[in-house]
Amino acid sequence: MSGSNLTGILAPAMVNGEDEITALRARVRQLEKINAALMDRVERSGDMEGGAFSMFETAIALESVVRDRTSALEAAMAELAAANEDATAARVLLRDAIESLSDGFALFDADDRLILCNRAFLKIFPAVEPISGDSPEFAEMASRVALTGSTLGAATGPDRWLSDRVDWHRRAEGAHVQALGDGRWIQINELRTSDGGIVGIYTDITSVKAEDARQRALELAERNLALQATLDTLSEGVCLFDAQRRMQAWNEGLVRVLGLSGSDLLRHVESHAQLVQWCSWRLGLECADSLAWREGDTRQLSAECLMDGRHFVIRSVPLGNGGMVFTFDDVTDHVSLQRSLTETAELLERRVQERTAELVEVNRQLVEAKNEAETANRSKTSFLAAASHDLLQPLNAARLFVSAMDGLKLPERPRALVSQASTALDSVEDLLEALFEISRLDAGAIQPEIGDHSLGAILHALRVEFAPLAAAGKLEFDVVETPAWVRSDARLLRRVLQNFVSNAIRYTEAGRVAVEVDEIQGMIRVTVRDTGPGIAASDREEIFGEFRRVGKTQKIPGKGLGLAIVRRVSTMLDHPIGLDSVPGLGSAFSIMLPRVEPVAAPAPVEPASGPSTGSGGLVLVIDNDPAILSGMEALLENWGLEVVTARDPAEACVAAALARRPAMAIVDYQLDDGLTGEQAIAALRARANFDLPAMVITADRSEETKARLNALALPILNKPVKPAQLRAFLRQRDVL
Repeated sequence: MSGSNLTGILAPAMVNGEDEITALRARVRQLEKINAALMDRVERSGDMEGGAFSMFETAIALESVVRDRTSALEAAMAELAAANEDATAARVLLRDAIESLSDGFALFDADDRLILCNRAFLKIFPAVEPISGDSPEFAEMASRVALTGSTLGAATGPDRWLSDRVDWHRRAEGAHVQALGDGRWIQINELRTSDGGIVGIYTDITSVKAEDARQRALELAERNLALQATLDTLSEGVCLFDAQRRMQAWNEGLVRVLGLSGSDLLRHVESHAQLVQWCSWRLGLECADSLAWREGDTRQLSAECLMDGRHFVIRSVPLGNGGMVFTFDDVTDHVSLQRSLTETAELLERRVQERTAELVEVNRQLVEAKNEAETANRSKTSFLAAASHDLLQPLNAARLFVSAMDGLKLPERPRALVSQASTALDSVEDLLEALFEISRLDAGAIQPEIGDHSLGAILHALRVEFAPLAAAGKLEFDVVETPAWVRSDARLLRRVLQNFVSNAIRYTEAGRVAVEVDEIQGMIRVTVRDTGPGIAASDREEIFGEFRRVGKTQKIPGKGLGLAIVRRVSTMLDHPIGLDSVPGLGSAFSIMLPRVEPVAAPAPVEPASGPSTGSGGLVLVIDNDPAILSGMEALLENWGLEVVTARDPAEACVAAALARRPAMAIVDYQLDDGLTGEQAIAALRARANFDLPAMVITADRSEETKARLNALALPILNKPVKPAQLRAFLRQRDVL
């Protein structure tokens, strides 16, 4: 029964009985006072009046009043007796109820004095029994318990226990447990009553504690079994020592490591000192420090040692309770494997060194081969440069002679032969130009100059260049107008589009060739569409190879190099090319270009007019090839010009010509003794007394040469010289 329930039972009975008794006693005292007053009045009235009759009447009246008061007093006394009997019965009932409790019971008033307790309480605290009938204060009772040491806390520290016990009692906040000196355990549950007192219930929980201890012991045993089973599963030997350095636990691995049976282990290795002795003396442990006992050090240490002919890693781990754990890990197989791996690694390293030496030798050979290839490539480039000059020199002379003959009045048969020779020269010239361009692209001699350019200007130049050729073939030729600007190399882009348009016009017998422009996802696509024979799907990759021509195009004059140049240029510029073709309906070649915002075009520069000369038509030609001098002389004289030729600027005829203020000096780029065209022009201008107009004719098509001559403002014509280009240039400079 809890303290709160018991208080609820006892409090009403005690309070009602005491209140009723108190009221009855007060009423009896009141009646006694009234009776005494009446008797005193009767006596005083008799003395004053002395009349017998009046005294008789007064006596009769007083008798009646006394009788009434006596009856009331008797009734009150009866009620008082009944209340006393009820209170006594209630007290007896309350005490019987309290005594019937198996738990100790104690009731304290608001002053913390003992009002009531039962025998069970006194059995728990026998030191209190001598003073239990004197309503002692709780502090006095607790002091007696502390002095007798009847609780474990009081026995070990009486003052501390007394202070804590009084504090717990006054707080009366619930249950706490006390251990008695005789081994019993008491649960104390103290609570406040409504009038400020304290009711306490004291329960013997020794059996519960015993059961709990048994359960804990069982759990501990199970844990120990699980721990032992876990330890036995470890391959390492493990042993645990307590703070007194006694062995507390070990596993089968330790038995194997130490070479002992389970029954002999504790006999030979009972303590830490015996473990060190056994390992050092019996097993030959070389590093006994690995088994040193460490106090106040929480680090986990390990050491590799040799013991009993085997390799062990011994680890030591200090525990929080002052003990230590030692583990013995047999790593002999691991060490053997490590040695084997080391030997294998050394063997592999030797083999790698050998292979590396072989690879170094191969690499050296590759470097030599690469150097030889680069040397060969440079030689090829040099050869091509020299070959271009040597091949183009006679071709240029032939072109000049044929052009000179073309200007003469010849019979029909010779004129036809001259025309055929001119056509053959055109074919050779185109072939050589394509071969030189491919060789320069492959050798990396051409480096793109990326910039922002007006696509409309590039397409306008295409229109002007190919409109006559399309008209000659009776083809409709449309080039779209566009305001778009693209980022590319203008010269190389123009070369790609020239190949597209040239092929389209060459291979289209009838119909239309159109140049279209559209924008796709921020890119500009330029498409050259024709109504030619088309290209089969199986041939579309082949046509981009050198000297590749397929289908009907094989019957049409051409070299099969244009698209090979296109592929190389598009790869260099990173401009994807596309092909859409339907056999019999035509083809569409396209190139994708990065779109950019328009850039303000520079103001056009008016060409400077040439200086007026006294001769008006004298041209000075300097070339180290007599055939070219003869051809140039014949061609220019056919145009009505006076020509002075020389193989060297230092010749006397050159000085005489300079004195006559020539209208133009035409100088070859590669002269004898390493003299270049710009050097020759500089020498001529130094000897003349005026700014001599000059131009350079060269078979060197490299970008370096072109850039150097452009920087000197020297016009260039490439060999073989096209008479129409030369004539247009001379007319532009007012020479013709």
